[in-house]
Amino acid sequence: MIQRAMFVLAVPSLEKSARFYRDVLGFEIREIGDPGWRVYRRDGVQIMAGECPHAIAPGELGDHSYYAYFVVGDAQAYHDEVVSRGAEILKAVRDEPWGMREFAIRTTDGHRIMVGQELQ
Repeated sequence: MIQRAMFVLAVPSLEKSARFYRDVLGFEIREIGDPGWRVYRRDGVQIMAGECPHAIAPGELGDHSYYAYFVVGDAQAYHDEVVSRGAEILKAVRDEPWGMREFAIRTTDGHRIMVGQELQ
């Protein structure tokens, strides 16, 4: 049985990435005892980020740079929160035929995140 999911990301600059997740997306940043790694945590999401300055840049991965879909209670409210903090929006908030109100963000590292709210 799968009990929960976490994400593991390679990022080019751990400090730049951590600032973005903290200041723009509202995550708490935790040290884990290894200078090349940080944990980003908000609500039910945990991301382990490892500094990999020589890896392929996420922005060069095209559609493969999507790594997460955050399900939220209010997509418009979270959209407004992250936009006010400087998030780059790739897809405006809209209702989709698959029953989700969603939008897309590009992180400072070039990863892409979908954010959605279940429609009743």
